[in-house]
Parts: sequence; C-alpha cells; structure tokens
Amino acid sequence: MQDLLLFSHANGFPAPVYRLMLEALSARYRIVRPERIGHDPRYPVTLDWPHLIEELVQRTQAAAGDARRIFLVGHSLGGYLSLLASHRLAGTALAARVAGVVMLDSPLIAGWRARLVQLGRRTGLDNLVMPTRATLQRRRHWPDRDAVRAHFLAKPAFARWDARVLEDYVEHGTRAGADGARELSFEREIEYRIYRSLPTTSLSGLTAQLRTPVGFLAGTRSRELRNAGDAATRRLVGDRWAWVEGSHLFPMERPLDTAQAIEAMLERLAPAAAETLAEPLRPTGT
Repeated sequence: MQDLLLFSHANGFPAPVYRLMLEALSARYRIVRPERIGHDPRYPVTLDWPHLIEELVQRTQAAAGDARRIFLVGHSLGGYLSLLASHRLAGTALAARVAGVVMLDSPLIAGWRARLVQLGRRTGLDNLVMPTRATLQRRRHWPDRDAVRAHFLAKPAFARWDARVLEDYVEHGTRAGADGARELSFEREIEYRIYRSLPTTSLSGLTAQLRTPVGFLAGTRSRELRNAGDAATRRLVGDRWAWVEGSHLFPMERPLDTAQAIEAMLERLAPAAAETLAEPLRPTGT
C-alpha cells in the first residue's frame, strides 16, 4: 500500500514541468497533482485563496483511497496551499492520515513584510516582495518550440535549469495555438491575481494551531527567502529545515536532488506525525 503524495506546483509553472522530480518520487509514493492551479472556474482566485484551498482539499479527499499516510508537498504557491489545506483537513475524516507537509521555498511572510504586502495591494509596493509587475509583462506568444526554447535559454534564471526540465517547460509551460504557434499555458492574468491575493497573517498565524508536522526545503541562493525572511518559517518548522543548492527554482535546477531531499524530509516528518496525532486535539481558534 503506497502512501499518497499530493504535489502542488509554483505559481506560473504547471505540474508537468516537475515530471523528473515526481517520477523519482513515484517509486515510493502514489503521486497526485493539480495541473494548473487557479484555472478551474469552480475554484476561482480570490483574496486569501479560499477556493484554491478548497480545490486542494477536494483533490486530497478524492485521491485518498486506502492510502495509509497522506503527505502534502508544494513548491512556492503550492507550499502555502499545502499548509493551508492541511489545516482545513484537520477537521475532516482524513485528519489521522495527513502525516506531514513539505514546503519547497515557501517562506511565511509576517511582521512588517506582511504589512508591506497588504499595503502594496493598494499602492503597487508589493512588487518589492513578489514579481507582480513582471508577471503582466511576460511574453506569451512564440512562432514555434525552438523560439520558446531560445527565449528562455537567454534568461539567466532558466539557463540554470536541468535541460530536461527546460524541455518539459517548452512542452507543457506552453501549448499549441490554433495556428500551430505556441502560447503560455499558465495565463499570466491568473498568475498575477494569485500574487495579488496572497494570504499573509492567515499563514503565519497557523504556527500555534497546526497538528500536522511541517518541513521546509530552502534554496541556498533563494532571493525570495531573503526578501521574506526566515524567522516566521523557522518558528513553524523548528529543526525540520534543510537546504538544497540553488535558487527559489531549485526543483527545476536540481530535480533529482530535490526528490531525494523531499524523501528525506518525509522520513523525518513521519515519527513526528505519530507523536502529534497521539496528543489531545488543541483548539484551532477558527
């Protein structure tokens, strides 16, 4: 009986881009992943992401089957959603089987940074913390796959990717248009709305309420982690913190190393989950 691993992708990067990493994990876990978060009209993007969280909860419930343990793993956006969904699942019949959450470079934004994000929704200053302005300026049309590949290889961030992951992005990060040209498959307007509606206090405020153990994998050169700070995240995860060489996009740069790091972190979470589930339920305040 395989454990279930529900993986949620980063904003702007459809799940098939993580193929190599997920294939490496599939020998041990049954993998389920939403392909393009935010694109199902039944679960629209709104402030604090209540519908996106509900989508992940529904997917977890539908996929649970006879899995002995359920792990929620996510990169950036996906890490935040995994954390919030685990909190929501604590009040369901699956609570005893949700054994852990692993956040891949999804640092909690708290304190003055959270206030900056909230103010930025009115002033545009949130671009200092998240790439909101750049999102709306993304190129979204190319004549063919070769043009897509050349475009992204010219960008330093993408040039660091594993070549196989870049090919998956050419194939799945874009799609064929009616004329055979390629266009972005993750709509940039949805990506923008996801950034602009990021939960802040609802994320950092979960630290005292969660019963599910949480682990964090951080990129050694992550600008996003530096900008957000690590204090709130370290309060949440304690010593369940590990580094992976690379930027915020280390799962694309080192997919197999990332898979190994995820598996190692899940092994660390499992004993903690057993201890936590043996404790009396604490009030959640919700």
